[in-house]
Amino acid sequence: MAALLSPFMTIAANRIVAGESVMAWHVASPAETLSGVAAVVLGLLFGIPSGRQDLRLCGALLGLCGILWLLMQGAPALLDSAAGDYARVSPAMGFWCLLLILTLMMADALTQMAPGPIARAGLLAAVLCSLALILWSGALAPLSILQEYAGRRAQFADAVLRHLALAFGSLATAAVIGFPLGIVCYRRAQLRGSVLPVLSLLQTIPSLAMFGLMIPILGWVGDNMPGAQAIGIAGIGFAPAFLALVLYSLLPVVGNTVAGLASAPAAARDAARGMGMTPTQRLLRIELPLGLPVILTGLRIVLVQNIGLAVIAGLIGGGGLGTFVFQGLNQTATDLILLGALPTVALALTSAIVMDILVELAQPIPKDFP
Repeated sequence: MAALLSPFMTIAANRIVAGESVMAWHVASPAETLSGVAAVVLGLLFGIPSGRQDLRLCGALLGLCGILWLLMQGAPALLDSAAGDYARVSPAMGFWCLLLILTLMMADALTQMAPGPIARAGLLAAVLCSLALILWSGALAPLSILQEYAGRRAQFADAVLRHLALAFGSLATAAVIGFPLGIVCYRRAQLRGSVLPVLSLLQTIPSLAMFGLMIPILGWVGDNMPGAQAIGIAGIGFAPAFLALVLYSLLPVVGNTVAGLASAPAAARDAARGMGMTPTQRLLRIELPLGLPVILTGLRIVLVQNIGLAVIAGLIGGGGLGTFVFQGLNQTATDLILLGALPTVALALTSAIVMDILVELAQPIPKDFP
């Protein structure tokens, strides 16, 4: 309720100056705002009973529909009342607080209800399709962040592709390197005792420092190795960001591979050995299937981590969504910052949910024997 009593939107003369705060019931006419405010209040009240998770889920959805309705009605109404062709309207603190509260309420209700992986995948698809439909309809087009997008449509598409290449490409490269290394470390304790501390040391280096360290190293390689610059290796750009992300990814991949293989019950390994299985057969048929959930958990950590860290690539010319974040910081344009930050958050949350579903599907199903 305190969030609802905070400024819901702001209207400013242009994209840079500070805006004037507007309360939720003043963003449009009373007839247009009454239903939205009532939906938010009712949704918050539905969240009070702790034992009715279905009611809390319905309340969260009702509240989210309410704040979206207020945005859809408020943005064009405030722009029509503004003076000047460069006026901008944006969500304010009240909107973001309500969005956070209602999203957490929905997540908590779903956690308590414990839907299966297929149901969670369906819910995720429904949320993404609903969001895509709202954006495609143009109902939120008057908002400042979408006006920033409209002026950078081609750049945004390139930034998203570069961000995906950094995050998923570094994950794939770390998996190609880390899986075999993890298997060897699992087999040889002496090697494990020397490799894992080195990878842990790399993980302790601050992300910005790691990106900075890659610049002189790859700059020297690009200047002294024939053909290096032809394939994109240079002191700034995609290559140093990609290499830094790969180095950050190795510890979770190697460590979780070792932990996953070691999680296979000793009885299962002894039974496989007693059946005459070779070490390779035991690895492929016993240890890897039983350790797959732990290994996938390591990939989940890497993917979510790299989606966030790829933002820093914008500082060294690596591209990605971080380009908009740092451009917005330089121009003191908050909505330009959000144009890079919000898709990054959405991509990280979606990836985490998908990986959680895969981890649960990979869990071995216990069989009851008579």
